Amino acid sequence: MYKFLIGLFIFFGGMTSAHADQGTIQVVAAENFWGSLVSQLGGNHVSVVSVVSDPNADPHEYESNANTAKIFATANYVILNGAGYDSWADKLLSAGTNTKRKVLNVADLLGKKNGDNPHFWYNPDYVNQVTFKMEQDLISIDPSNTEYYKEQYAQLQKALGSYQNRVLSIKNQFGKTPVACTESIFFYPAAALGLNLISPAEFMDAIDEGNDPPVQSVVKFQQLIKDKKIQVLVYNEQTVTPITESIKKMATDAGIPIVGITETIQPPDATFQDWMNGELMAIENALNAKALGK
Repeated sequence: MYKFLIGLFIFFGGMTSAHADQGTIQVVAAENFWGSLVSQLGGNHVSVVSVVSDPNADPHEYESNANTAKIFATANYVILNGAGYDSWADKLLSAGTNTKRKVLNVADLLGKKNGDNPHFWYNPDYVNQVTFKMEQDLISIDPSNTEYYKEQYAQLQKALGSYQNRVLSIKNQFGKTPVACTESIFFYPAAALGLNLISPAEFMDAIDEGNDPPVQSVVKFQQLIKDKKIQVLVYNEQTVTPITESIKKMATDAGIPIVGITETIQPPDATFQDWMNGELMAIENALNAKALGK
């Protein structure tokens, strides 16, 4: 099956996108969080396809198909998360022959590698670096519309300010509050919010990698809940296992507020900043509720 996909990719890789000839940049984003940002930057000069966007699926388990291979092959601009998060996309790119295609690998841009925490979109500083690079890439591909992309970039930066200001507000009010998460997805947000993420790293990393966490880390996590050492439990709604469900139930029984977050934009038609802002509001409400003893 994989050889079949490779063949399709090579075949289509030699083709030129008809839309590109008409002045529209064909963009493929491996995930919809990067797709939302580049779509807002490109406006009516881009056509964006986000591959991973299913709210009911674990992005780590995505497998490419013939249609994905074709979309990648005919794209003018491809955006990957990198750091092993979307390795399926690396395989498609390495099989293609489209040398004119521009590729943004976010991990490479940030100086990250396989094994590093790949949830870069949850770091506001990284988001700013990526959107700036996206703007520069669009200008490089389509220099005749430079001023348009600059205007779009300014508007996007203003729009992103809404959730980034909330990050600072939460940090100022709740900095150093001990919290926990069932997975390493909350590593960057916790740091940005100034929260003290005390759930065992071995537990979070194992769940993120699709493995059973070490017994010792499970016991430690359970003890944190029993002793009510954490104020809020953050829960990845797209990576659900019996052990994470057990941790979630324990927290509920202990009266610890639970906040669900996701790896892809929910709902899928929301903008990146609205998604981020909604999750931050839920975290802020949970921290407030715990502080007020509710």
